[in-house]
Parts: sequence; structure tokens; C-alpha cells
Amino acid sequence: MDTGTHVVMGIALGGLATLDPVVSSSSATATAVLAATVIGSQIPDIDTVLKLRNNAVYIRNHRGITHSIPAVLLWPLLVTAAVYFFQPEANLFHLWLWSFLAVILHVFVDIFNAYGTQALRPFSAKWLALGVINTFDPFIFAIHIGGLFFWIFGAHPGYTFLVIYGVLVIYYVHRFMYKRKLQKIVEEMIPEATDIIIAPTMKNSEWRVAVMNEHQFFVGRAHGLKVTILDHFNRVPVPETPVLEAAKKDVNLSAFLSFSPVYRWEMDEFEDHYEVRFIDLRYRSNGHYPFVAVVKLGLDLNILSSYTGWIYSEEKLQKKLEFLPG
Repeated sequence: MDTGTHVVMGIALGGLATLDPVVSSSSATATAVLAATVIGSQIPDIDTVLKLRNNAVYIRNHRGITHSIPAVLLWPLLVTAAVYFFQPEANLFHLWLWSFLAVILHVFVDIFNAYGTQALRPFSAKWLALGVINTFDPFIFAIHIGGLFFWIFGAHPGYTFLVIYGVLVIYYVHRFMYKRKLQKIVEEMIPEATDIIIAPTMKNSEWRVAVMNEHQFFVGRAHGLKVTILDHFNRVPVPETPVLEAAKKDVNLSAFLSFSPVYRWEMDEFEDHYEVRFIDLRYRSNGHYPFVAVVKLGLDLNILSSYTGWIYSEEKLQKKLEFLPG
């Protein structure tokens, strides 16, 4: 989920903690638990700082080790120690317990996004991505904000958020059922499909659709239960040419290929360089595919420049790829 949603979930969990008799009977413990649930709901995303290095490092590592089993066990200990240092009158066990629940909730809800997490590390490097909830879901965020307003105006936070999380369980089940119906519709439309990716958007009734069969890619959009195919491309295997093999050694393209399961590729030869471009087909927006990896190579196959990430205009992309031709 996005940072804002994780914040309100952390506050909500602190409110839910008031149903714990040990927490509700001690103001010191209640204050410490609220601080711990807010921090615990954020700390797995500490790897966001990797964006400061470059997109390749971020793509390869975000929601990886920081969301793994060892991290889920370590983060609550660190959060508990930090909060307890400033609030030593708090009940230590219940402070750890609610810190642990905050971290678990963070990792758990991230699994429902299309991006997913490597929550099973170190036992498996597989990405768990159920793809039923958008990274930012307006309904989830709004219902938490509503609960916070009820709390501010005097409602019991524990019972308020108990009801809200009951509603959210129903909402998640609804999203699973919705996606399953779309899956069946796509299977009927393209019976020879080998892979079907259905991903949510911020709009509850809109979903992105990307489909592969043995020979083609199909890109579409679902509105309600109506699926429309917007683009299709021939599926051309990436040949093992010297130019493409050299491009694959680039860190940006390597990171892109580790992340993207559905892409097409292009290669252009210019007077003084080659340009290799890989385009993720999952994120079509207004006829544009903004998530790309591009590598420019000299005629001697040395990498001149490269980029991976979100880009919405060719002009901006070329500025990021500026180099001095030799």
C-alpha cells in the first residue's frame, strides 16, 4: 500500500489496541502502543530510501528483504526497544505484541497489491502478488479516515475500527470474487491464453488486463465486467544477438527484466549508436506505456547510458539518456 494508507492503518491499529485490557488500563502503555503501531506500520518500507541511489536498485530490492520473515521478526524488537526507551512505564510484552501486529499487517496488505512482496524470504524468493487491491485504494483510505473522525468526536476507537475491519474483510472478498469473474471472461475471450494478468486501478470498477498466448500479447481494460482489448502485439522472442546480449548486462535493463513478466522489445540502429528498449505492457495509460527500460550502446557495444522507470514523454526520456557520442 501507499505511505498514507499505512499511516492511517497504524493509527487505526493503535485504536483497535484499546480493546486490549492491559492497554486500556494504562495511559503509558496506550500512548506507547499507539506510537509503536504507527512506526511499525511504516518501518518495512524503510527500503524506499533506495530510490535515492537509482531506480534499478529500488526496483530490485523494494519490498524484498525488508518484508521478509527475518525482518518481520526483527522490526517489532527494534520498534519496541525504541518506544520503550522513551516510555519505560509501558507494558513491555503488550508493546511488543502490538508492534508485531503492525509490522505483520503492513506486509500482509502489501501482498494483495499487484507489486507484491518477497514475504517468504529466505525460504523462497518468489514474489507474492495477489493483484486485487491497488497500491492506493480510495475506499480503504477513506474508511480509515472516517474511523479517525469518529474517534476524534468521541466514538470508542476499539469498537469503531473493529467494525471497519469487518467491513474491509467483506471488501477484500468482493475484490477477489470480482477478479475471478474477470479471469473467466478473459479466458473465454482468448481461450489459447497462456498467461493472464489482471491488475487493479484506483477506480473500483476498472482493471488493467495483459494476456499472452504462444504468438501474441493482448493489452486491455476492464470496465465493470466488460473487457476491451485495446492493443495487440506479435510476441517476438528476444534474440541472442551481440547488441542485445550486451544490453542485458546493463543494471537498469537487468532490474527491469527481474521485475516485469510481460514486455515487448525494440532495437534501433543509428549512425553512432544502438538503442534497445523494453516496454512493460501492464501499465497502459492513455495509449502510452510509461514503464520502460532503455539502453544506449556505442557501435563498439559499450553502454553509453541507460534508464529504467516511469516516463511519460519521449523528450524527458531522451534527456535522461543524454550522452556524448564518441
